[in-house]
Amino acid sequence: MESVVLDYLGGLVDGFVDPKKRVFAGYLAAALAIACVVIVGAAGWNLRAGTAASRRVIFSRAIWWSASARADYKMFAVNQALMMAIAPRLVGRMAIATALFSGLHTLVGSRPDAAVALPGWLVVASFTLCHFLCDDVSKYLVHRALHRWPVLWAFHKVHHSATTLTPLTVYRTHPLEAVLFSLRGTAVQAVVVAVFIFFFGSAVDLFTVLGASVFLFAFNAAGSNLRHSHVRISYGRRLERVLMSPAQHQIHHSVEARHHDKNFGTVLSLWDWLGGTLYIAEKGESLRYGVTAGRAADANGLAALYVRPALEAGQVLRDAAAGALANRLGSKQQSYRIRQSASTIHAARFARQTIGGR
Repeated sequence: MESVVLDYLGGLVDGFVDPKKRVFAGYLAAALAIACVVIVGAAGWNLRAGTAASRRVIFSRAIWWSASARADYKMFAVNQALMMAIAPRLVGRMAIATALFSGLHTLVGSRPDAAVALPGWLVVASFTLCHFLCDDVSKYLVHRALHRWPVLWAFHKVHHSATTLTPLTVYRTHPLEAVLFSLRGTAVQAVVVAVFIFFFGSAVDLFTVLGASVFLFAFNAAGSNLRHSHVRISYGRRLERVLMSPAQHQIHHSVEARHHDKNFGTVLSLWDWLGGTLYIAEKGESLRYGVTAGRAADANGLAALYVRPALEAGQVLRDAAAGALANRLGSKQQSYRIRQSASTIHAARFARQTIGGR
């Protein structure tokens, strides 16, 4: 029992000390520094006014101790315990990669030694870039599906129910969504690893900084935690067609109808641009966060966060099944009416022919 508790506490702390995690202390410090510079700059580089504004925006108790933020903290703690039980039962990346590697052997035959023709740095750079692009586009596709499919939206809605945003809002996810994203990451990484190792062998490696992929490190060090904050940072119209700014992700959380189903990307907004879901941040937009303009009193309770999504998803599936059954019965009734009509026409034609023959 003691070891389980220690593993649990270690898991909680790990998020803040592991550079591969979003809320690594170094990334939080970088986000804080960027936020302070932006706010002081917005105050005309007046240090006194900027400091006062920073306290209001960054360290506001109304944000960090709101009912929504406290729900984020609860989910961070509860989900750690749940994923400790679930994660060991999920299929591993290496198991999938090994199966794909064997499949390529069967399909292609002998392994080509492509690494001989290329310098090692180019293999590593290509693998690092391909790994990043495949991971990022798969996040876009899954995120879009979470919004478009009602049964998945029932679970993803938990994340969007946050009415104040803090860096820990990233952990405000239902366990089923967490499992879905974990399987996504496992599948994508396994495919990329299997293909590259098959063609390039031991030359395959990642460019890393502090153990994290160089792209992941750059994204997080550049203030990724400000995406879930009330500090508005826009990259400008041109750059926001390629890179997702904090302001764009904040727009994704907006309750305004014009912002719904926009900006699904994680690092690159390029996928939104290509997919027709891009929304460029506009100056002077005042945002409210949540699922609807109203404030559900129980939106931050454990039942609302964990149980209600499952009940709503079950209702969606029951409604879909009932609709499919109704359509099937309707088709049968329509087919029956068509056959009856055809029989009536045939009988009338036969009668006319018989009478005419006399």
